Amino acid sequence: METIVFDVGETLTKDDRYWAAWADWLQVPRHTLSSLVGAVVAQGGDGDDALRLVSPDMDIASAYHARETAGRGEHLAEADLYQDVRPALGGLQKLGVRVVVAGNASARAGELLRDLDLPADLVVTSGDWGVAKPDPAFFARVLEVAQAGPRETLYVGDHPAHDVFPATRAGLRTAHIRRGPWGHYWASDPAVVDTADWQVDALTSLTALVGH
Repeated sequence: METIVFDVGETLTKDDRYWAAWADWLQVPRHTLSSLVGAVVAQGGDGDDALRLVSPDMDIASAYHARETAGRGEHLAEADLYQDVRPALGGLQKLGVRVVVAGNASARAGELLRDLDLPADLVVTSGDWGVAKPDPAFFARVLEVAQAGPRETLYVGDHPAHDVFPATRAGLRTAHIRRGPWGHYWASDPAVVDTADWQVDALTSLTALVGH
């Protein structure tokens, strides 16, 4: 494996702060929004669907901008990273693997991630590219920055519909991580088990995989 590409939310970063900030902005209990996220996960939806359950008429992009203007926008700090992120990414680089972070996130989130100075050769988001998963164009960009062939590139993510399935259709190898609501809920789904090349519970498992 020459290049390993990582999703962002619930692969590298915990989404706790993200959903808590939205709950506070919408003035609903955090547990309410968290429960709704769980409900849409079970139905195969995404986080925006949970926001629309709270506020059906809300324009999410406009609300996001309003939060930023009010000084209540996105924030990422070291505590938002899963504990295995730095050891795993750093270990892979020591093995000579090209490490890329490329996931669905805003351009602002990309700036915040780069400020964390992760052990990665490139950090980029869908907001930077102007195209988001599961659009095939996103994975075409992934292959461009991977600087390796599809079968020598591994995409790691928690979401079957956004990560495992479209990355596989693009010809990449895939690893599904059992992490976060999507990762846990879909871990035993037969389609995910059959499609993913590997399933892991921690990112540090990848160093052993590459070493082997």
